[in-house]
Amino acid sequence: MTYIYADKFYLPTEETEAGYLAVDGEKFGEFQTEKPSDGDIIDYSGYQVAPGFVDTHIHGFGGADIMDLDVDAVETISKGITSNGVTSYLATTLTSSKESLDEACRIIGENADKLPGAKIAGIFLEGPFFSELHKGAQNPAYMSDPKIDYLAHWQELAKGLVRKIAIAPERDGALEFIDYAKEHGIYVALAHTDAKYDQCVEAVKHGANIFIHTFNGMRGIHHREPGTAGAALTIEDVFAEMICDGYHIHPAIAKLIKQARGTDEVLLITDCMRGGGLPEGKSSLGEFEVEIKDGAARLASDGSLAGSVLNLNQAVKNIVDWGVATPAEAIKMASEVPANSVGLGDQYGQIAAGRDADFVVMNKDFDVKATYINGEKVYDA
Repeated sequence: MTYIYADKFYLPTEETEAGYLAVDGEKFGEFQTEKPSDGDIIDYSGYQVAPGFVDTHIHGFGGADIMDLDVDAVETISKGITSNGVTSYLATTLTSSKESLDEACRIIGENADKLPGAKIAGIFLEGPFFSELHKGAQNPAYMSDPKIDYLAHWQELAKGLVRKIAIAPERDGALEFIDYAKEHGIYVALAHTDAKYDQCVEAVKHGANIFIHTFNGMRGIHHREPGTAGAALTIEDVFAEMICDGYHIHPAIAKLIKQARGTDEVLLITDCMRGGGLPEGKSSLGEFEVEIKDGAARLASDGSLAGSVLNLNQAVKNIVDWGVATPAEAIKMASEVPANSVGLGDQYGQIAAGRDADFVVMNKDFDVKATYINGEKVYDA
C-alpha cells in the first residue's frame, strides 16, 4: 500500500485537513488523518490533492489536433494535457467532411485504449449539424441538417466511443435525431445555434442536456425572446459549459451562469486547440489560419475567437480569482460535473475508495506539481 500525504484533499463531500490517502495499486483506498503504521508514503507537504480533471470539450494541445487524423497526434494530446491535471477527456472533433469525421472516429475507436497519457473517455462530435449564422470558427461549407445514418456510422467506426454530439436544434430533423441519439446512449448538446427559447425547451424534452460554451456561438438573451443563452440559464436539469479564459465570457457572466445553474450543473471546459501549451504565433484550427496572441486564439481572417489555449487548471484558478467559486467548487466543476454531464460520473471525477487512482497534485495557486493515472505518476513538474 502507498499513501499520498498532502495538506489538503478534495473528496466528494468534504475538503479535508492534512492527511494520508491510500493508493492500492491502481485504485484509491481510504483517506485518514493518522500516519499509517506501514506502507510507503509519498510526501507532498505544502500541496493539495484533487481528483483528476475531466475535459469533455478539447480539440488539441501541443501542436496536435484530433482532426489531424493521425494516431501520433492523439497521443501528443493525451500525454500533453496531463501537465494541466487532466486525467480523462473526450476527444473533440470539428465540423468537417463526413469522410474526415469517419477517419477521426475510426482512429479513436481503434486506439483509445492503447495510448499513454490521459484516458480517452469517448468522442465529442462538435458538429457538423450547426447553424451557419453562429458558425464561430467552424466551417459552414460542411454544415447540414442532422443525419441519423451519419451518426450511426460514426458510432460503428468508433466502436461505441461516441459519447456526445452537439447540434443546432432548429435544423430540420433535429428532434428525431435527438431521440435516436438518446436511445443509443449518446448525449446531445446544443451549440452554434440560433435556436429560440421554445426550440431549446423542445430539444431538452427530447433528451438534449448540455449547452456548449454558454453565451458563445448561440442566440443571446433578449427580454422578450430569452434565446439559447436564456434557455441555458433557466431550463431545469441541464448542464452549461463555460470557457473561463477571460476572453470568451466576462467574469460577471461566469458568476451569472453559476448562480443560475448551481455548482452541480456548471462545467469548466477548455475548448483548447492545437496551440495550447505552445508559444504565441501562427497556428490553425481545421482549415482556418489562427493567430495566438495575449493568451487568445483568433481567426487570422476576422479576429473571431477560434477555440482557446486555456489549460483546465488555469480555468480553475481563474474562477477562484474572479470570486465566482470556492476552490472546492471550482475543482468539482472541472472533474465531477463534466463526468456527470455525459454519464461518466461513476468512473471519473472523484477521489473515492475503489475508484481508479486518477488525481492531481497542485500548489495553492493551482499550478500542477504532479498528475497520477491509475496510481502511476504520469507527469512531474
